[in-house]
Amino acid sequence: MESNQSCIRVYADKVQINNCRETLQSNNKAFSQLSGLLALAGNEVRLKILFLLEEENELCPCDLSDILGMSIPAISQHLRKLKDGNVIKARRSGQTIFYSLKPEQLTLLRPFFKIITNKNPKKETV
Repeated sequence: MESNQSCIRVYADKVQINNCRETLQSNNKAFSQLSGLLALAGNEVRLKILFLLEEENELCPCDLSDILGMSIPAISQHLRKLKDGNVIKARRSGQTIFYSLKPEQLTLLRPFFKIITNKNPKKETV
């Protein structure tokens, strides 16, 4: 059986197809970076950690443990994945390590966080 990857429609827009291919190819690195970020953020706990780091600028594993009600080792595993994925950075102060989002990742994540905060507006005090 012959393997033919061309379309059977009569009027395929070859210019459009080639332009789309070129656009994908020229943005291949950006697609790879965003895909990796979304894969890491696709875990609910890691997404919450990223959200909290955006909201608070930086937190230590103990803070995250208390906020999320999880053990410090469990939090540390998630932080390790995010750090290995080049999503967060660490800053040591004495024996405490504080984590924060890398600015380039924040640019990509902020629109998602806006969706979360817009669905749950903060209650106004009267």
